[in-house]
Amino acid sequence: MASRDQRRKSTERAWFITAPLALLAIVFSTAIGVLRPEFGKWGLAFVLFVAMTGISIPVLNVIVRRQSVGVTLTEVPLVVALFFLPPLIVVLIYTLSVLIWSASHRFAPAKLWFNVAKAAAATSLAGLLLLALPPLEGVGPGTWGILFLAVNTITLVSLLSVAGVHVLLQGWQAGREALRTAPSVFLTTSINASVGLLVLIALKTTWWSVLLLAALFAALFQVYRSYSQFFRQHRTLTGMYDLTRLLTNSAEGALADILLDRVRALMQAEYATLWLPAQRRHPEVLLTARVDTPGLLDFAPTPTVFREQARELGKTLSIGRLLGDDTALRREVGAQQVKDAIVVPLRSGQAVIGTLEVTNRLSDIGHFTTSDIPVFETVAAHAAVALENSRLVDRLRHDAYHDALTTLPNRRRITAALAEAVKIRAPGEVVAVLLFDVDGLRQVNESLGHAAGDKVLVEVAERLRACAPSSALVGRAGGDEFLVTLRLENAEAALELAAQLREQIRDEMVFDALTLDVDTAVGVAVHPDHGSDAAVLLQRVDLAATAAKAVPGSVQLFNPALESRSLRRLGLAGDLRRALDEGELEVYFQPKVTLRDRRLLGVECLARWEHPAHGTVSPEDFVAVAEHTGQLGRLTEFVLREGLRRSRDWSRTGQPLAVAVNIAARSLTDRHFPDRVGELLTEYGVPPQLLTVEIPEAAVLDGTERPIPTLRRLRDLGVRLAVDDFGTGNSSLAQLRRLPVHEVKVDRSFVQGMATDPGDLAIVNAVVSLSQQFGLSVVAEGVESELTLELLQDIGCEIGQGFLFSRPLPYERLEAWFGAQTDQEAIDPDALPRLRVVP
Repeated sequence: MASRDQRRKSTERAWFITAPLALLAIVFSTAIGVLRPEFGKWGLAFVLFVAMTGISIPVLNVIVRRQSVGVTLTEVPLVVALFFLPPLIVVLIYTLSVLIWSASHRFAPAKLWFNVAKAAAATSLAGLLLLALPPLEGVGPGTWGILFLAVNTITLVSLLSVAGVHVLLQGWQAGREALRTAPSVFLTTSINASVGLLVLIALKTTWWSVLLLAALFAALFQVYRSYSQFFRQHRTLTGMYDLTRLLTNSAEGALADILLDRVRALMQAEYATLWLPAQRRHPEVLLTARVDTPGLLDFAPTPTVFREQARELGKTLSIGRLLGDDTALRREVGAQQVKDAIVVPLRSGQAVIGTLEVTNRLSDIGHFTTSDIPVFETVAAHAAVALENSRLVDRLRHDAYHDALTTLPNRRRITAALAEAVKIRAPGEVVAVLLFDVDGLRQVNESLGHAAGDKVLVEVAERLRACAPSSALVGRAGGDEFLVTLRLENAEAALELAAQLREQIRDEMVFDALTLDVDTAVGVAVHPDHGSDAAVLLQRVDLAATAAKAVPGSVQLFNPALESRSLRRLGLAGDLRRALDEGELEVYFQPKVTLRDRRLLGVECLARWEHPAHGTVSPEDFVAVAEHTGQLGRLTEFVLREGLRRSRDWSRTGQPLAVAVNIAARSLTDRHFPDRVGELLTEYGVPPQLLTVEIPEAAVLDGTERPIPTLRRLRDLGVRLAVDDFGTGNSSLAQLRRLPVHEVKVDRSFVQGMATDPGDLAIVNAVVSLSQQFGLSVVAEGVESELTLELLQDIGCEIGQGFLFSRPLPYERLEAWFGAQTDQEAIDPDALPRLRVVP
């Protein structure tokens, strides 16, 4: 309504042009009356008046903004009237014909009186011009020039008046556009004037020529109509070519702007509207281009039901005086400002993806016709292809930068965003990168299927998205890793946020009848402290998250020691293969003794590596390198061979000792591993019961059945099985019942804390009691003091190992230790060696 009021107010400003024109018409007419007060020839005047009124139907319309410049044949009877009638009569009949024509089209008062004032001023000026020039005598060249000048004077006044109105209402650009039509308008006027002169010559020769002239006029009218149609078709084809070319070459963001602006201009409509309903991740789009309005508007002049009906029916709908206005559809549209409208569905294959709509043909006399519908449907077909291609490009771009499962930005998108973020150095702020690694996802996949694992990932994504600050970018780095990046005050704030988000993720997840507890290890890195670019920050936050996995559920801030350790491991990869080839690795042995009488039961075999450049390499480092470089099998076999060889040698000296060898979780997935163990036992001639295979708790108590077949095959060989580092994971003693194991080794962290922490003492006591009820032996690791030894004896633990008895020793030093620590006067030669009390 506001736009209509604004338009009415601007239209009323046309009176600033109409009033001077009317004043000029009065002045010029008065001057004519004074100079030549002549009246008469009313019969001929009436005939010419009827001709002017009937022939005033435009045969060619030129649209300029909201207005139309009509080209008619009125110059033909006007030439005759200027020759035969007094000037005042010509002004009268011409002005009356314009008044009747304007009233028949129900023009607004401002436009009606503008047309009347313009006609009166132009013809009265032409009348004065005739009076100023020599009198018209005969129909020779002199008469032709005078009449030709008078008619073009009328055209010039009309054109300048129209241009003035456009400037007043719509600015200088609209006025210039109106003046650009001058060549075609003057050409048409000259042609019409020439035809009028021929008519005048014929009438001066004989009045019977009227009959021939009537036939000629009818033919000329059809020629004009044909020319008008050809002009319109040429303009339409040119517009469609330009539209197709621009849609093909346009940037994606400018597509809607170009499309709607060109469609509106091509169809000479006041409004052009594009509607794309919401579809999956695409939101609803409603954009409208309006004449004289820069940019696009987010509304449409027609109600939504008009577009929805076209979409549901899948066919073109139209309303308008020349389109067979549907009463029911008009009632649905209902808006009075809608003069006529066409809406066409946009198709992608068989599906309708939206609609394209034009509303209100420009100019007061213009209307959409049935011939406009095929043109508009062709335009809509081109637009649908361009829009679908644009959506396809957008979808491909989205898919390239987003995770398909969680719809979060992927690692590529986060890397790009992080690269932009670190370019801006904000004082008092850091760019924080948080990496969340979901624990236990593999177990969920193996136990419940990948569909359950996907649900866990989706739930973690939703919780991170909901709990992270609005300024954060949350993404999925891949697998079970999620990234969060944002600006914070400092690294401490990043650690605090990481801990808060981790707690939110830890809440129970309920899927149907299943409840899961999911925890995460979190790595944190910040710019500029830990890196100056995105790649370095992501690398270092990976290292921090890996370090956080060592302590389940922890939050780890990056520090340089993590990177140096990682780089060291990377450098060890090639050296480890050479060390295995050249025998640089060595096996150390740590005694396992009975706690009551300190008799030697056996030894645990531990690999050691003295690197020529790096010095002593920790087992944790080179075992991790072996796992990642495919050399774990060789390393495990090396330790097995050395342990079995020493066990064989001890048996030959009459002192058989059991050996224990640690294996990694990955070895339990190798179906050939039990066979290889059996081959080595046979090769070295060692009884299977003298070999104990120690498996990490996380490898056998992960809630899956995967390791059990391998464990059963090892047990069937006669090999003893032990669960190492028990208590460090999330398992329970009850889970041991389903495993074919013989021994439980309590982790050193609990044993060493027994003397000072009642909780650790309670845990060890529970493990010992329940294990004995299950028929399992218990080995306490990390026995380092007499007080710890006494506590273990009190709770009934039978076996231990630790620095109180001996550190891990190479073979030569172990032999010397045997000689220094054992009683030589053992009564029974078959009994186990007894250790002397160490002061």
